[in-house]
Amino acid sequence: MSGATVLAGDRVMLEGPAMPTTGLALCDDPAPPRGETIPGPRVPDTKGDAGAQAAVKVAELEEQADAVPVKGGMFRSLRNHNYRLFASGGVVSNVGTWMQRTAQDWLVLDLTNGSAVALGVATALQFMPQLFFGLWGGVLADRYAKRPVMIIAQTIMGLLALTLGLLTVTGTAEIWHVYAMAFALGVVACVEVPTRQSFIVEMVGKPDLTNAIALNSSIFNLARVVGPALAGLLIYALGGTGPIFLLNAVSFAAVISGLLLMRKAELNPSERVPRAKGQLREGLRYVLDRPELLMPVLLIAFVSMYAQSFGMTIALMAREVFQAGASSFGVASSAFAVGALAGALLAARRVRPTKKLIIGGAVIFSVLQMASALAPWYPLYLAMLVPAGMALITVNTAANAAVQLATSAEMRGRVMGIYVLVFTGGVPVGAAVLGWLAEFGGPRAGVMIAGALCLVGVGLATTLTKVITRRRKSRAAVHGVAPAPGGAR
Repeated sequence: MSGATVLAGDRVMLEGPAMPTTGLALCDDPAPPRGETIPGPRVPDTKGDAGAQAAVKVAELEEQADAVPVKGGMFRSLRNHNYRLFASGGVVSNVGTWMQRTAQDWLVLDLTNGSAVALGVATALQFMPQLFFGLWGGVLADRYAKRPVMIIAQTIMGLLALTLGLLTVTGTAEIWHVYAMAFALGVVACVEVPTRQSFIVEMVGKPDLTNAIALNSSIFNLARVVGPALAGLLIYALGGTGPIFLLNAVSFAAVISGLLLMRKAELNPSERVPRAKGQLREGLRYVLDRPELLMPVLLIAFVSMYAQSFGMTIALMAREVFQAGASSFGVASSAFAVGALAGALLAARRVRPTKKLIIGGAVIFSVLQMASALAPWYPLYLAMLVPAGMALITVNTAANAAVQLATSAEMRGRVMGIYVLVFTGGVPVGAAVLGWLAEFGGPRAGVMIAGALCLVGVGLATTLTKVITRRRKSRAAVHGVAPAPGGAR
């Protein structure tokens, strides 16, 4: 649903981006999962205050209810009329998105004679706006009605795809055009992504939130299977990338139509937050004071710096190492997506993710990324992409759901703005570094180092969470302020 901006799991692969190991498998157990369950937002326990104590009891009962899987199966969110429209439009639009993403990478390589640096710059520019405007996007998501904001944003993204398509078809496209379009898409995504992420709960409610996020990831990755392969075939058949951008522009009509046809009475909009000073700082303090938010946010910040550029490494490995053509490159992207789709479908069975699931998925992805750099044959490389896709989508989906479930409604837009910022904000740095490493050390070296840095990032995230939490609790104790409730248990 967002041009060439591949985020996810929803896009927040913002999308977002279920592991084949027993310790990390998702299940349907009615009992709370083993490991450390990510808690939801809780009310402070003010002893002596009967009202506050009653509120605490209600919050605890709600949290226990959240830990029990909701009846209805893997596709239960599709019972909701508005979500069905949202998901149906997403199928069409996401196929267009992945077609454009594949075509954009191929166009950059064509315009620059296979420059890895240019490919890294294009990816970096697409995500760079998050560094400057990402937090403000979250504030706007809390301040305005989400559905109209999404309609406007999707329309702008469709027009950008149309413009790039016309430039390419007419033979006037230059590399700076691609850079400009990538940056413009990134600016729009600063508002669209946190708005879309926080809009999901307004459609399906909190009990089905994790399921809806996982189904979004499934749709996204189903499109990731179909889109790149279809784009590769069309690039070969039509002799260029221009028609791909035009098809993506048309695909935006599906998601815009779905938004327009929704039943407003069935939405559960959160109360809008009026304009006030200090809203950004309030959002940051909210995350820092809650370990159940801080851990997944920090982990995504470190891991996404190199993991979310994995699609770029697929293009480099396929073309520069294995000398694959456009159609074979599409198969490589689809292989990764097959694993991601399987992981997303498994995630749809669970109500609440665990900390072990998030950390374990990140570790396994990092190891697989390093292993893929050593693959001597293209078929073996393709085979490694499948479990890598499962691991990455596990991290993305579980972290996304954990953050939203642990956030109160009035803070969700700002918290998701922070989440999207760390999810995509590190990509410009990671993509530029990865492009430079691949240019001067070779694609294999770049992929290997990126995987190692992801693994280091997992350790840093868990360590920093403990350090920051300990210091803030100590500071609160010194000043006689009660620490924020909740926390990973």
